[in-house]
Amino acid sequence: MDESEHAVVLERFNTVLDELFAGTEVYVITPFWATEPEVPLLEPDAGYWQSLLVEDDPEPEFRTYCHLFAAQLPWQRGCIDKLLRDTADDKVAGVLVTDSLMQRIYHPYDGGADVFLTTPEERDRIRDRHTDWLSSHPSGL
Repeated sequence: MDESEHAVVLERFNTVLDELFAGTEVYVITPFWATEPEVPLLEPDAGYWQSLLVEDDPEPEFRTYCHLFAAQLPWQRGCIDKLLRDTADDKVAGVLVTDSLMQRIYHPYDGGADVFLTTPEERDRIRDRHTDWLSSHPSGL
């Protein structure tokens, strides 16, 4: 992805994130997948939250764990641009941005984003504001 494509992706990610979270605190949840139950030592302020045993295989070397890290911060446009850029480049996956009650969830990925909202009406308002971003496929996907 070149710089002009990154600019478009970051603009779109941040536009919707602003619509969802402007003026509020958000949680940014980032998974780290591993075959070990021990929590990896990441950045000191990474904010370890919890670990999940995803695949419970009888053979320990085939077990899969998802270690979740959560950071709470005031939402500001651009505050997680590095993470969003890494997500767009498929270097990071499974990121979630949510309000403190987890009523609205934004899940960016390398081809777009999923947005989980409180009502179908809220979903439709967001969709209708950004119809030019949707696929030409009849379902919009």
